[in-house]
Amino acid sequence: MKNENSKIWLSSPHMGGKEMIYINEAFETNWIAPVGSNISGFEQDLENYFKEYHVCVLNSGSAALHLGLILLGIKSGDEVLVQTHTHIASVNPVLYLGATPIFIDSEKDTWNICPETLETAIQDRIEKGKKPKAIIAVELYGMPYKYDEIKAISEKYQILILEDSAEALGSTYKNQKCGTLGDISILSFNGNKIITTSGGGAIVSNNKEIKDKAIFLSTQARDAAPHYQHSEIGFNYRMSNISAGIGRGQMEVLEERILQRRNINQFYKDSFSGIDGVIVFSEPNEDFFSNHWLTVILIDSSKTGGKSREDLRLALEAENIESRPIWKPMHLQPVFQNYPYYGGSISETIFENGLCLPSGSNLSDIDKKRIKKVLQDFFEK
Repeated sequence: MKNENSKIWLSSPHMGGKEMIYINEAFETNWIAPVGSNISGFEQDLENYFKEYHVCVLNSGSAALHLGLILLGIKSGDEVLVQTHTHIASVNPVLYLGATPIFIDSEKDTWNICPETLETAIQDRIEKGKKPKAIIAVELYGMPYKYDEIKAISEKYQILILEDSAEALGSTYKNQKCGTLGDISILSFNGNKIITTSGGGAIVSNNKEIKDKAIFLSTQARDAAPHYQHSEIGFNYRMSNISAGIGRGQMEVLEERILQRRNINQFYKDSFSGIDGVIVFSEPNEDFFSNHWLTVILIDSSKTGGKSREDLRLALEAENIESRPIWKPMHLQPVFQNYPYYGGSISETIFENGLCLPSGSNLSDIDKKRIKKVLQDFFEK
C-alpha cells in the first residue's frame, strides 16, 4: 500500500490481472524459451486488433526498428530521413546498418516530422546525388503524424515509410489505427508503454511475407534443414513465451488503458485551466486521436512570471513526483552532431519548454490530489 509520500512515477507498468494465467500456462507446459503458444496467441490478439495486418512479436522495440529497416532494404551507405524530435532508439538502428541519419525538424501541430521540411530535405539530398531510401516517422507521445502529407511525399519520391508507433498503440488518424500507417510499422511494449510485456516490440505489416521474413531473421535466420544452416545473417530477437503471456493479459485491458490515459490528459487540462502560459499538448483537430501515452505541457516563462519548465520539474521532484523534460532533439545530441539537419528551431523550442507529467493509467485519486496541490502551489506563489 502506498504511503502519503510514495514515489509517483511518470508511467509505470499496470497489470490487468489476467497475465498470470498465461504465464502459469507457459510454466506448466515448460515453454519458457522464445517458442510457445503465448507467442502465436499474442500475435493473433494483435492481428485481431489491427485487422488484415500481420504481426511478428520481438524482444524490444529497438529490435523491431532494426529489422524494419532491414526489411525495407536499408544497407550501409544509404541515407534515412529521421524525425529529430524522438528517442534515440529511433535512430540507433540506422547506425547499426552503416547508414546515415538525416534529421528533420518538427511542425507545431503534432510535434512530429514536418512535411515541408521533409520535402526540402529530400530535394536537397537528391541534388547532392544521394536520394534517401526511407523515412522514419514517429508518433510522439501517442500523437499521429500528418499522415496524408507524409504519405503523399513518400509516393511522390518513391521513398518508403517506417512508422515508429512505439508510443501510439491505440491512437488513430482519420480512424485508421497507428501501427498500420507505414509501409512497415513497429510497436513497443517496454515497461512504461500503454501496455507492456516487460520488454518487447513488434513489426506490423499488411504483407504476410514481411511477417514470415521477420520471424526468420529474428530466430537467427536458420534455413529449413535438419542441421543448423544459415544463408543469411540473423538475430536473436524473438519474444519469449513468458513475455508474450504478459502481453496476452495486457491486450485484454488495452481499451481500458487508452481511456484511462485520455482521462488523465483531461485531468491536466482541467488542472491548468485558467493558468496563463501553460499549454497541454492536444490533438490539432478531429482527424487525430491520441492515446495520450504521456501528457506533455509547454510552459511559456514570459507569461508565468518567470516560472520555467525546469522550476516545475524540481518542484514536483521535491514532493517525490517524477516528471521529465521531453526528448532532446537528436541533432542536438553529441553523438549525432556531425550529421545533416534540416529545419528551424521548432523541436528545440519544444524541448526547452516542454515537460512530461505523470501519466500512468494506475494513477490513484490520491496521486492526482498530490500532483494537483504541487501545481497549484507552484503557480500561485
